Amino acid sequence: MNIITWMSNYTGQSDFTLVGFFSQSKHPALLAVIIFVIFLMALSGNALLILLIISDTRLHTPMYFFISQLSLMDMMYISVTVPKMLMDQVLGSHKISAAGCGIQMFLYVTLAGSEFFLLAAMSYDRYVAICHPLRYPVLMNRRVCLLLMSLCWFLGSLDGFMFTPVTMTFPFCGSHEIHHFFCEVPAVTKLSCSDTWLYETFMYLCCVLMLLIPVTVISSSYSDLLNLLHQLVQFLALG
Repeated sequence: MNIITWMSNYTGQSDFTLVGFFSQSKHPALLAVIIFVIFLMALSGNALLILLIISDTRLHTPMYFFISQLSLMDMMYISVTVPKMLMDQVLGSHKISAAGCGIQMFLYVTLAGSEFFLLAAMSYDRYVAICHPLRYPVLMNRRVCLLLMSLCWFLGSLDGFMFTPVTMTFPFCGSHEIHHFFCEVPAVTKLSCSDTWLYETFMYLCCVLMLLIPVTVISSSYSDLLNLLHQLVQFLALG
């Protein structure tokens, strides 16, 4: 049984209502136009960057490979939430099905987690390039880059596969109004009739751990770079 069927069975095919923030704005049409323009700029900018990196062979390096993947994630990230939000405002319907809510939640959590780990991979790439320049072609060859990228997607999807089915199988009651413009895990969890304290505690601990690992990798790489820079300054001063 796939995830969508599983969620549908437990939620009884009930629709949710995305309250969003347009209802709190004095000029919702103007706000929607501004968001649409920013969305198009972000989408076109990232798409052009990816096409430039693909078309120029001089940019076929690990650094630009990770940058292109970051741009791809950013495009998918905003495409998961913004189009639905704008269409709801245009059509005047703020409903989303249980399956649609689960899919949006899974993609959002997966992309967010994958992007955190990708930033850690990018910092490691720059650390190797600066601190081990002679071994850089070996340590960061194409196979290693693909493995790191696959690991980023895998670790990000773990959160999606872990949180989405559990969140969507809680019994929901009341108005089914999600006080957000997309199906976020904490916002959907608040609609549950059951006690979710233990689950929320576990969820926040996982989020802290997911942030702690990339931050530790990034901080360690910058610490080593600062030590290398300090040694270089001392060498130049003695010279």
